[in-house]
Amino acid sequence: MDGTTQMDGGKTAALIARYGADAVPAAGPWNTAIASMLDHRSVRSYRPDPLPPGTLETLLAAAQSAATSSNLQTWSVVAVQDPAKRAVLMEVADGQKHIMQCPLFLVFLADVSRNERLGIAAGRPLEGLSYLENFLVAALDAALAAQNAVVAAETLGLSTVYIGALRNDVVRVAQTLGLPPGAAGVFGLCVGYAEAEGEVKPRLSQAAILHHDTYSAAEEPGIAPPTTWCSASIRGATRCRPIPGPSGSSAATAR
Repeated sequence: MDGTTQMDGGKTAALIARYGADAVPAAGPWNTAIASMLDHRSVRSYRPDPLPPGTLETLLAAAQSAATSSNLQTWSVVAVQDPAKRAVLMEVADGQKHIMQCPLFLVFLADVSRNERLGIAAGRPLEGLSYLENFLVAALDAALAAQNAVVAAETLGLSTVYIGALRNDVVRVAQTLGLPPGAAGVFGLCVGYAEAEGEVKPRLSQAAILHHDTYSAAEEPGIAPPTTWCSASIRGATRCRPIPGPSGSSAATAR
């Protein structure tokens, strides 16, 4: 660790790991919460170690503390422990073995069914629940909640990875989990202790995604993709290597 890194609390190393040495943004305020977020990495291999008692409830409390549109809370989550059900979900997700490995597997749902039941029970059926807008709100609420859970998990030394491939067959997922009409699995989430250390994956430069007042693609031709992949290990070491060309792995799809 060089002197600059020591003086800035690791901010420079974290930014280089995420953006590459050629696209470090002029980041200002910094703290341990931000450092943890920049250190995010997707992990696809887990130890069988059980999680401490109450971990699920702690993560759920963090998830439920996320913003939710109009406080409707149109999301739910299913903790899947049954190996047979996990096997089906793994098959739906193209055989991603970490679904079976991780000690905690969650399926986040866009769920308008609960509010529909509450409205009927109160004698005031809710109109418009089948509109696309309501499903979009529910899916966004689920994503916000899940990301809060991910941030919380990482502060506890746990690793995670999202499983978007559950949407390969939403009907089969619904049948496997016994979902009611109005509830759909939008993604899964593996949680556990990493067997193999993941890496911080590169992101586009901030110039590629940040617009001021109006959207402009005028500078996009001048935005070069990252040429090196700088990964920060959990132990704090940073190492860089070239990113493969078009025939290799795509940095744009790395999570």
